[in-house]
Order: sequence, then C-alpha cells, then structure tokens
Amino acid sequence: MAVRAGQVSPTELVAHYLDRIDRLNPALGAFITVTPDLAIEQARAATERLAAGPDELPPLFGVPTAIKDLTWTAGITTTLGSRLFAGHVPGQDAHVVSALRRAGTISLGKTNTPEFGMTPYTDNDLAGPARSPWDPGCSAGGSSGGAAAAVAAGLVPFAHGSDGGGSVRIPASVCGLVGIKPSRGRISNGPVDVETHGLSVQGPLARTVRDAAAMLDAMTGSLPGDRFWAPPLADGETFLGHADRDPGRLRVGRYSQPANGTVPDEACLRALADVSSKMQQLGHDVIDIDPPFDGAVPGFFNTIWGVQSLDRQVAAEDEPRLRPVTRAWREYGRRISGADYAAAVAGLLRATRRALARTDSLDVVLTPTLGRPPQPVGHFSEDGDIMVNLRRQGEFTPFTQVCNMTGQPAVTLPVHWTHDGVPIGVSLVGRLFGEATLIAAAAQLEAAYPWADRHPACW
Repeated sequence: MAVRAGQVSPTELVAHYLDRIDRLNPALGAFITVTPDLAIEQARAATERLAAGPDELPPLFGVPTAIKDLTWTAGITTTLGSRLFAGHVPGQDAHVVSALRRAGTISLGKTNTPEFGMTPYTDNDLAGPARSPWDPGCSAGGSSGGAAAAVAAGLVPFAHGSDGGGSVRIPASVCGLVGIKPSRGRISNGPVDVETHGLSVQGPLARTVRDAAAMLDAMTGSLPGDRFWAPPLADGETFLGHADRDPGRLRVGRYSQPANGTVPDEACLRALADVSSKMQQLGHDVIDIDPPFDGAVPGFFNTIWGVQSLDRQVAAEDEPRLRPVTRAWREYGRRISGADYAAAVAGLLRATRRALARTDSLDVVLTPTLGRPPQPVGHFSEDGDIMVNLRRQGEFTPFTQVCNMTGQPAVTLPVHWTHDGVPIGVSLVGRLFGEATLIAAAAQLEAAYPWADRHPACW
C-alpha cells in the first residue's frame, strides 16, 4: 500500500533492505547469495513504472522478498545448500519464482538451507549455520532457516520457503513468525522438481497472517503435468480476504503426544495450553482427542524420506564430500528394497485414511509446533555418532511430518515466548484444502496475541 500511495518507492525499499542485509547477514547466515545489482535494476524499473502514471499494478508490486536456495532460479546460483552445487546456475525458474515475480515482488537473493533440505536445522559447508535473530546462539531451524532468519531480522518483509517434513513451520516457530504449509497441490513444485512422494510443498514465512496470506495468494497455482491439484478458491475470493473474516465457532481437537513417543518440553506444552484457553475464550469448542497417528507412522516417513534423499544425482566419487547426515540418509535409502518402499507407501496411505477419518468431525486440530524450544547451534552437530544427531532431530520435530503425509494445510503461530525471550510456536492443522478457515482462525488469534510489534534486539 505504501508503494502504491507513493509513500516509499521500490528503489528506496530495496536500498533499505540491502543495507540491512549488508550489516546483519554476516552474524545471522540468512543468505547464501545476495543479488544487489539485479534487485536494484528491477527496483528502478518498478519506480519508473510508478512515475509513468496510473497503471494496473500486480498485488505485491515493488515489495522485496527472497527465494530459498533449494528452488531453481534462472541465471542465479542455486546451491541446494551443497558445496557440490556451488556453481550450479539453472536455466529456468521454478513455478513459484515466476509466480512471485508476476505478483510484483523483487528478490534480493537466495536464502540459506541445509544440504538438499534434509534437516530441521540449517547448516552447510557454504554459508555455515543460520541463526535465530532472537538468540543468535540458537539455530534458526530448517530447512527454510535462512528465510526465517531473514524475515525475523527485518532483512525482507516476507520470504519463500518449502516444507517436506516441517521445513516452513519449524523455522517459523523458532524465529517467531507465521509459517503456512499449504495443502498438497496448492502450489506447483514444477517444472523441474518431481512429486513422486507428495511430501514437499512451497509456502510463505511472514511476520503477520495477512502478509503470509497475501504471499500465498501470489504463489498459488498449478502447471500441466502436476501430479497433485488443489481446488481453487471461489471466483473473487483470496486467502488475504479470509484474514478479515470471522472464522465462526470452530470445533477444535487438541493432542500433545506425538507418534514417535517423545515427551514434549514443558515450554511447548504451556504454549499449547495457553492457546487452547484463548480459543475457548474466543468461543471455540476445544476438546482433547487421542493422537490420530500410531507409532508405525514415523517408520513409514523415514523409509520414504530415505528413498527420496536419492533424488539428487551425485557422482559416486563425490559422495564423500556430502555432509554426514546427507550421506547417512542416502546410505539408508540405498538399503531399502522395492518391496519395503511399497509397504511404507501403502502403510502411510492406510494410516492417513485412518487419521483423517478420526478427525473428520473437527474444523481444526491444535498441537505444539515443536517438541523442544529453539536449540543451540551446536546441538545438531554432525560430528561423532550420527544416530545422536538423528535422535535429537526426532525429539525436536515430532509433530510436523504428519501434515506432509496427509497433505493437510497447517499454520504455525508465534503465540508464546519463554521467560528468556525465545519464541515458541503452536500449530493449527486444517481440513484438506481448508487454508481459508486456518487463515481466518490464525488472524483471530493474531488479534488476541498482537505479536507483530515484538522485535528481536537486532531489529
């Protein structure tokens, strides 16, 4: 709105954010690649377009953003978080990159991600760890950790992420942001990435529900050949519009015991209790439910995750140069037989059907986003016994993967802060293709918890 009203120009906005990146990024590790020349060129063109007079402008005209470095961007180095791809420059854009450009945004670069997006923390051999602006001693989460650090520190207003097992919601929770994982098929992963397992989706990270909804509107869309398709909103409706609607009285199911059997930290349980009470005060019916997933589900996910880790083609002689966790997943994936993989896929589909049937009477399911508060950067060391690292990952993120399995939409909201000032997120999970209801409920909670005015010290 400020750009359209002439209160600030795209050139001024881009210069402002590039200055903040220059000053703050070295300490936070939010970006792998910054593209100042291209951003300034696009900002000047946008400013000239404004000066030319009345014109029908795209919805996010002149607003800076950033693209996760797992996502192909034509002519821009796209490393996938791996030193093996340090010189990789794609010849075409991913759908979501083109969609955000059509919406008028100006990308300032590529945000930090773990190698191939494999872990719920962000660290690699190119840019090092992405750190939470709320506590730079803590990891920013993953795999969209660079995007979350950039938004939380005010390096961009909002940023693109992707989510194959929680990779939008995990860093959003750690960094005190709104993160939306849309329904499977809402946003195309094409034309390059394939969707053999259906776990991964694209999604926005932002400081407010309205900003996240506006970005989701811009990213939404399908391409010919997509395996999964989500039905569009009714003509004339937008996700941003639903942020201004009363969600009505919702039937909310709540559980806090994850399928992998870990016990969540008390801080995460307090956040869940606080939001449950608030939703009751807002007029919703909150009931405790049995966990909809049983203990077999994490094994199904791990089998599929291990096989999909092999999607990235790496020459045999280059395998030793991969990170230890990446190698571990790929070694595991190679040991899985075709029969074992087929059994995991079938088991996951049966578990998904049971879970969706158990929660069919509910409008929303409420859970902690994470099982632990933000963790120190060194907590996920890849030195020594790799099983220690993998066990810690499971303790940290026991809730997020199930929505990737079912394809349901989910949003994490920064509703709670610990006594030492680090954020704790709580997740709302919606019906399949039910993003509109989630956004309306999330906006209602944002009004009850006015988090937009909270800033980390570096702000």
